[in-house]
Amino acid sequence: MRIQDRIILVTGASEGIGRACVEEFRCRGAKVALVARNKRKLEEVAAPGDLVIAAALLQPESRKEAVQRCVEHFGRIDILVNNAGRGLSSPAWRTDLSQARQLYELNFFAPLELSQLAAAYMRSQRSGMIVNVGSVAGKVTMPWFSLYSSTKFALGALTSGLRMELASAGIHTMLVCPGFVKTEFHNHTLGGPPAGHERRGRPGEITPEQCAAAIAGGIERNARTIVTPKTAWLLIAASRLFPATVDRLLARTIERRM
Repeated sequence: MRIQDRIILVTGASEGIGRACVEEFRCRGAKVALVARNKRKLEEVAAPGDLVIAAALLQPESRKEAVQRCVEHFGRIDILVNNAGRGLSSPAWRTDLSQARQLYELNFFAPLELSQLAAAYMRSQRSGMIVNVGSVAGKVTMPWFSLYSSTKFALGALTSGLRMELASAGIHTMLVCPGFVKTEFHNHTLGGPPAGHERRGRPGEITPEQCAAAIAGGIERNARTIVTPKTAWLLIAASRLFPATVDRLLARTIERRM
């Protein structure tokens, strides 16, 4: 889908991958609606012509308001980028269930409802795209992030299902699976940041700008799945071909991280 002149709603737009996406889309000629909790941070990112929507996506009414305001302001919605999300650093067997439910509410149910709301308009337009930002951890379970991984696996399944369900209405879906991205993601993790999160220079680590460029490129060629960096496909392939070996290697990292 061509990005120029499209109306794009981006959640989690105040920092990290979301902020980089806003800037990338704007450079490619899109009109952007920015959604996040912190209005001050959003205004720092916004440029003239952008729409700022301060909304707490844990609340269903805020999700409805975000889509409605975008459509009222711009007259349509062409691309929805479900980027907002959070991590949870805790073994699944001892995680507080209230934190697990909060994680699923933001990482899965918010994208689900936003997709439903946006799809209603896109179906009437007979065109549109839903982009769900998952993770390589949604392809390969990370034992120190088990519940986070499970939310991203669920988001991937949702993306595939929506693709088949909405294809006849001219709506495409794309799953994005970033690996390590240089953001403040781990500082916002439920349960506190995992040990060693401050390390930089990991193999294959990318910047938010590199991730945003990969997302924009995927949108423009109607890709099904974007894995960035592309070298992360090696881990995904290894987990499919040699699952027991990959499990053992990942399990050895638990003591260092927890």
